[in-house]
Amino acid sequence: MIEGRAPYASDPAATRGREFGTDDKASRGPRSAFQRDRDRIIHSIAFRRLRHKTQVFIAPDGDHYRVRLTHSLEVAQIGRVIARALGLDEDLTEALCLAHDIGHPPFGHAGEDALEAAMANAGGFDHNANTLRVLMRLESPYCGHEGLNLTWETLEGLAKHNGPVLQPTWALQELDSAFPLELNTFASLEAQVAAISDDIAYDNHDIDDGLRAGFLCLDQLLELPSVADQWRVIERRFPTAPQDRLLRELVRGQIGRMVNDVIATAQTKIVQSGVTSAADVRAASRSLVTFSGAMGEEERALKQFMYQRLYLQQEQRQTADRAREVIAKLFAAFAQDPSQMPESWRATLPEHEPERTRHIADFIAGMTDRYAIDSYARLFGQTPEGLSNV
Repeated sequence: MIEGRAPYASDPAATRGREFGTDDKASRGPRSAFQRDRDRIIHSIAFRRLRHKTQVFIAPDGDHYRVRLTHSLEVAQIGRVIARALGLDEDLTEALCLAHDIGHPPFGHAGEDALEAAMANAGGFDHNANTLRVLMRLESPYCGHEGLNLTWETLEGLAKHNGPVLQPTWALQELDSAFPLELNTFASLEAQVAAISDDIAYDNHDIDDGLRAGFLCLDQLLELPSVADQWRVIERRFPTAPQDRLLRELVRGQIGRMVNDVIATAQTKIVQSGVTSAADVRAASRSLVTFSGAMGEEERALKQFMYQRLYLQQEQRQTADRAREVIAKLFAAFAQDPSQMPESWRATLPEHEPERTRHIADFIAGMTDRYAIDSYARLFGQTPEGLSNV
């Protein structure tokens, strides 16, 4: 047990191990098991692809908008702050934060909807299960085994960071059968921190991007009482600052309020629950890392506002419709003529269903936004229009 780590934190020295075992003599450097997981994720091709995958805006033209990669880095920064305050393992928390979006297809949720429809007869598509599929089977840089061979704790945290999984999809069922992850229990506190850090990051950073894109304005934000209260405080504190700086101060302040609320609430719940080990955390009947009741209401109101004013805004919906059409047509084209796929994917294409359809979906899900757009242009002789909504 490392000094400063709480007794209910995950301990890399007590890891349940890796699916394919390890060769201790091959270990490089004085890293813990969770540090090695984090490093394997950062050095993976799947992680690098996140720089060209949609966060809020599809194929954004501007350099200042967030993509899945920058979002994941921001989640990791928030996660480490909370983990440190709670005495948890920061490296496991960071690994979970960095990897949590690796399974997203191109064009965000629009791409996921299209793959779900295309795979209706092959078990469907779920980005969270696909994250595990990528890390455990598809991303295979090592000679001795498939996948990145991450620790049980990292895989478990990715599988159920949003809570127990009582009805796993086909992808998660297959992986759980090979390396059981106790899907019916709660995950570690580190995984719970990663989940709420994701919420904090996109709740607030999407405001920043929405303002930059002109889809949101200050008057709309001030319709939220909690935001209006914070805005008045900032205006009094910085009476001569330009509005763009005040808005960035607002976003930073919102993040700080949420982080502090989570830390205080989690500390109270941990004490009340009586957990004294990571095993106790998994056996608990509820998540222990949450917002307080009041902050939870604020956060739900903010999410509702963002859906109405940004995510479901007319231009966003139109762009999402175009993106779904691109993915649907790519899927149909590859299913009809697999020779259009790269040779490495053609060579491993299964003959029978549902494995054949799932293989095509694996290929498309790994695409970046721009690779999907380029593939569409190659196959259909024209670049799809209207796929940049900023």
